[in-house]
Amino acid sequence: MRYRLEYLLVASVAFCVRHLPWRVVCALGGALGLLAYALDGSRRRVTLDNLARAFPGRPASERRRIARGVFRHFGRMVFELLKFSALAPDEMLARVEFDGEEHARQAYAAGRGVFFLTAHFGCWEMNGLVHALHLAPIGLMARALDNPLLHSLLERARQCTGNFVIYRKGGIRRTLRAIESGQGVAILIDQHIHGPDAIQVDYFNRPAATTTALAALALRTGARVVPVFAVPIGPGRYRMIYERAVDVPAADSADPIREFTQRCTDVLEMYVRRYPELWLWMHRRWRDAATSSEPARDLFPAGGFDGGPADDRTDT
Repeated sequence: MRYRLEYLLVASVAFCVRHLPWRVVCALGGALGLLAYALDGSRRRVTLDNLARAFPGRPASERRRIARGVFRHFGRMVFELLKFSALAPDEMLARVEFDGEEHARQAYAAGRGVFFLTAHFGCWEMNGLVHALHLAPIGLMARALDNPLLHSLLERARQCTGNFVIYRKGGIRRTLRAIESGQGVAILIDQHIHGPDAIQVDYFNRPAATTTALAALALRTGARVVPVFAVPIGPGRYRMIYERAVDVPAADSADPIREFTQRCTDVLEMYVRRYPELWLWMHRRWRDAATSSEPARDLFPAGGFDGGPADDRTDT
């Protein structure tokens, strides 16, 4: 019953926002986010604590402003995604601009497949939709939602422009098939994980347990890793920024997986510092649980997406 009520609520909101002007959609979503900031004390405290540790030199008033901006952004993004995913393909493309797409095209042209490095940052879901239209359909690594009705709703939205979703069960095999055929796969690396496939890398000058899957798969296959970030630039308008491919560690690197993972994390940190309101600060990214500091010697994660240890998230 709870799942059905949640689905009916989301479906009703989706129906309404699809018929509203963009400015109204953004205002309603932002208001919902600020309401969550006011009412959800637990996530507000996590957000403010994370910001205090990441930006100790900034005044508390500025960190509170950023925190409100974070909640406002994610409230807006939910409403905007519901509207954006209902647009026709040409309408989607008319609302975005691309910056650095030559980096993606060069990576595709190398013929070894491409990993698109991204995070719970900005409007990452919109990027997947328009990437398929402007460049090529890609695989989207994701976790299934607990609510099967909402899961189906989100899956339809993600696949409406030709993408395919890669879930944990059988995920490594599907990823390798896609990469070996020269396709692209998007993976988010900004969430805490635990287990043998986690390594500690520096993120905002603090050790953060991070997946080795991206580095291990890229080193195994020779696929290039292209960072991509979707930044909102106005009501219902977005800029898709593709960075240069991340440099591969030297052949004599003592720990290539750790080094590659750190380089990928450094790119993410650069964007979060540039646009702090656009990252998911309410996630407990830094935790006290110990993770092995020994070199990650295997080029292929032991568990990863194919039955490996799951974290405590229910989102992607």
